[in-house]
Amino acid sequence: MAEWSQLLARPGPILADGAMGTMLFELGLQFGDPPEMWNLEQPDKVRQVHRAYLEAGARMLLTNTFGGNRFRLGMHGRESQVAELNRAGARLAREAGAERSQETVIAGDLGPSGGLMAPLGDLDYEQARRGFAEQAQALREGGVDVFWIETISSLEEMRAAFDGIRMVDGERPIIMTMTFDTRGRTMMGVTPEEAASVLTSLGAAAVGGNCGNGPEEILEVIRKMKAAAPEGTVLVSKANAGVPRLEKGRAVYAAGPADMAAYAVAAQQAGARIIGACCGSTPAHLREMARALRSAGAG
Repeated sequence: MAEWSQLLARPGPILADGAMGTMLFELGLQFGDPPEMWNLEQPDKVRQVHRAYLEAGARMLLTNTFGGNRFRLGMHGRESQVAELNRAGARLAREAGAERSQETVIAGDLGPSGGLMAPLGDLDYEQARRGFAEQAQALREGGVDVFWIETISSLEEMRAAFDGIRMVDGERPIIMTMTFDTRGRTMMGVTPEEAASVLTSLGAAAVGGNCGNGPEEILEVIRKMKAAAPEGTVLVSKANAGVPRLEKGRAVYAAGPADMAAYAVAAQQAGARIIGACCGSTPAHLREMARALRSAGAG
């Protein structure tokens, strides 16, 4: 918590990390296997990814726990391992961050349940809230500084995740980002303006967009959130490295390091304070983003 306050107190943008899954696939993770299992099975490789992003200039690390809730782990028969996988994920990020002389904020990453909230689906609010609380408790025990809920398309699920965290932790800041990949809205029809209003009213420490169809989409989201959010709101931009295409069974992303560098500067100009990258990004992308922000006099 102190690390978060200290980071915000410094002028200029804050560089978050890039994709974890993309890097783990490069290191040998097989498609369909839960990346969270590597927190136990391949911890050195997870630490290696965290270190690479720190060396590229990241000041915030997201834990390797995106799919670490019991709903997604249950798809692989791993729901009994929620606690140990999330504690391990937090510990690995914290250990990597401790190796640096600068303060590093460790963000406990909570992704979507993978289901639909009632009445459209089978997941009711209380079930979702308790599932997210279980994950948050383990991340808290692992020593995260903040929580980061990401890639959510439903305000109901966002509320459940937020309330689940607050069941077990009333203090740590909560960052909330949604994915606006359906003609400027989330899959469930939420606009950036609506998200900015609702998420800040819940008490989010920062709000924004992540994932989606690439930089241009996220930049428009940030502009709209900037216009709608209360003054002083911390905005987050974490775009995919473009739109992927399949080549020999692998996803190849269109945006190279230079493209993401231009995006980083544009995101800062649009009003984002926390800037990072999502699917398809690598430390090479992040290194150029950091260099571009320094060259622009933004950090």
